[in-house]
Amino acid sequence: MTDTAVLTRQVRARLVGYEDRFGALFDEYFRSLTATLDAPAFSRFTPECLALVRDLSLRGGKRTRVALLFEAARLVTSDPVEGLDAAALSIELLQTHGLIHDDIIDDSPTRRGGPSTYYAYRERFPDQPKTALGLAVLAGDLAFGLCLQVLLDSKAPLPVRQAMVEAQLKAATDTFVGQITDIERDFTPVPTQDVLHDVAEYKSARYSALAPLRLGLIAAGEDPAPFEKELRRYARLVGISGQMCDDYQDLFGDARAMGKPTGGDIREGRRNYTVSTLLAAASGPERAMVEAALGDGACSPETIDTIREIALRRGVQKKIREDVQHYAQLAAAEAATWRPRWREEAVTFFERLPVWSAERIMP
Repeated sequence: MTDTAVLTRQVRARLVGYEDRFGALFDEYFRSLTATLDAPAFSRFTPECLALVRDLSLRGGKRTRVALLFEAARLVTSDPVEGLDAAALSIELLQTHGLIHDDIIDDSPTRRGGPSTYYAYRERFPDQPKTALGLAVLAGDLAFGLCLQVLLDSKAPLPVRQAMVEAQLKAATDTFVGQITDIERDFTPVPTQDVLHDVAEYKSARYSALAPLRLGLIAAGEDPAPFEKELRRYARLVGISGQMCDDYQDLFGDARAMGKPTGGDIREGRRNYTVSTLLAAASGPERAMVEAALGDGACSPETIDTIREIALRRGVQKKIREDVQHYAQLAAAEAATWRPRWREEAVTFFERLPVWSAERIMP
């Protein structure tokens, strides 16, 4: 077995370990919260709301953000670090908040193989759409409030708790800006690469990669500020590669594996990496056909199949795959520059993770 294969196996094993450990931690957190959440005794809607937040949260995937958090602490020390469990809960609760609001914005019926929170409320209140919308928004808000409260309740020293809350607030604010610019991007006929990269950074990378890095270092007693430029470069590259993977999967992926139908970004009018590459490469009639489908919520599976065939014919699939690998390799090279400063084993994890993630989705 090659050294690369061994390292990849080690990365996978660590990810599985974090996923299993955090699944139990998250389940226990919600069990405790269900018993202690402060709400009026008469309220039935509050426990129902919390149950929907819990359900979506526990449907999580690889928990890569949690892995980034713990490995960031391991850059500094191999000893147990107080506050990491709370930071992990906070990261995933912020993710839950984002998913709930995303599904409202996109009018998505499914998420992670089950109903979105918004559609669960629509089913609960079929004749009261404003109530369903309002409660879905509030469910997302509840998840956001909990993501900060769990940090404040941590047993970490007070300065560490304060620094972690500041880091999460910054990540959340950046993500809100990213969501705004994500909507704005779709008003551009064919967004430039710089626009797509900036949206990926603000919407995804800053809370999914940069925030876990900051939080892990803070918990381990390392001030991340002197390394901000390096951390941002790595997070941006990881975010670009990851967003490209997501956009690729939406058109070329397996609907059963994703837990939602393909072509959702076409139906929602999303001018993402895949769609923008397709629009730039298509002939005039092909471009007109794609443009007509963009934003058509009733766009048929047959039309999506036709668009996929155009994309394959125009080399879009190959181009996106190459770009994903390119940015993953750049992220790995950035992480390699950390080696003189931080612990070897953890640096190697950050090197291998983006490459492994790209290979896992696009073998």
